[in-house]
Amino acid sequence: MKAAIVGISGAVGQELLKVLTQRNFPAEELVLFGSSRSAGRTYNFRGKDIVVKELKDNDDFKGIDVAFVSAGGSTSKAFAQTITRHGTVMIDNSSAFRMDSDVPLVVPEVNPEDALTRPRGIIANPNCTTIQMVVALKAIEKLSHIKRVHVSTYQAASGAGALAMKELVEQYAQIGRGDEAKVEKFAYQLAYNLIPQVDVFNDDGYTKEEAKMYNETRKIMHSDILVSATCVRVPVLRAHSESIWIETERPIEVSEAREAFAASEGIVLQDDPSNKVYPMPLFLSGSDPVYVGRIRKDVSNPNGLAFWIVGDQIRKGAALNAVQIAEYLIEAKSL
Repeated sequence: MKAAIVGISGAVGQELLKVLTQRNFPAEELVLFGSSRSAGRTYNFRGKDIVVKELKDNDDFKGIDVAFVSAGGSTSKAFAQTITRHGTVMIDNSSAFRMDSDVPLVVPEVNPEDALTRPRGIIANPNCTTIQMVVALKAIEKLSHIKRVHVSTYQAASGAGALAMKELVEQYAQIGRGDEAKVEKFAYQLAYNLIPQVDVFNDDGYTKEEAKMYNETRKIMHSDILVSATCVRVPVLRAHSESIWIETERPIEVSEAREAFAASEGIVLQDDPSNKVYPMPLFLSGSDPVYVGRIRKDVSNPNGLAFWIVGDQIRKGAALNAVQIAEYLIEAKSL
């Protein structure tokens, strides 16, 4: 098994390196690719120093079985043929191919078999907020079909990359010194603030991030589910949180939902409000599962259920999900 990471110097690229090591991914060789700025840097993988190669339109991917690509949508589009032309499976973390009909959009706990049919040799990793939400929705969908979802997200700075996380830390330090906070990565100062905008606005008033949650959820779940989202950037370093309301075809009791969540792959139940036990990003950063708590009946709808989830955006929301896809393909003898 020969694997590659494209975009090694970014936050997700670095997390991919960690996840491959921690999960003992069966790669005998790892090749690292980056931009001209990153080329020549050295990273360690299982005690071996690997020099980053510049990503170019050549035959460097010949012999590579799987490439984890996290270098942005424009790079993914520009180099997709270069990466896949010799049979490499490209698992792409950008939004470049997610809604293409001939590219599977996969969350292994929800629709792993979709990864087996990949006409272009590309598998898309969904948006981070979508990934953690559908892992939770799958547990309830097994009980009763979900008709609609209302979700508000509380998205950490990590969703905008390593530099955004650095900016948040620096803003708190700048304000603490009495200086003006420097703003570069976001539309406004994020420290001590909430920004009700993630990505750009569409003509209908929803942002692209909110539209992704609608479209991607339907594709992943093969469902007519309706999703209305409000995505908010919050002054948290890592791990996204989501407040979710769902309407199912039949009423779901809280005890039934708890049992379903507790029994589901990729979910950890943290739901003991009387003892102040519920998921929080401060304590769950760096964790693999999606954590679920605050489960309760929606008092405005007899078929409604509300709950709260937290997941690490860089791990399950990006790097881990991509590696899990590859692991599934290996198990299915499709890689």
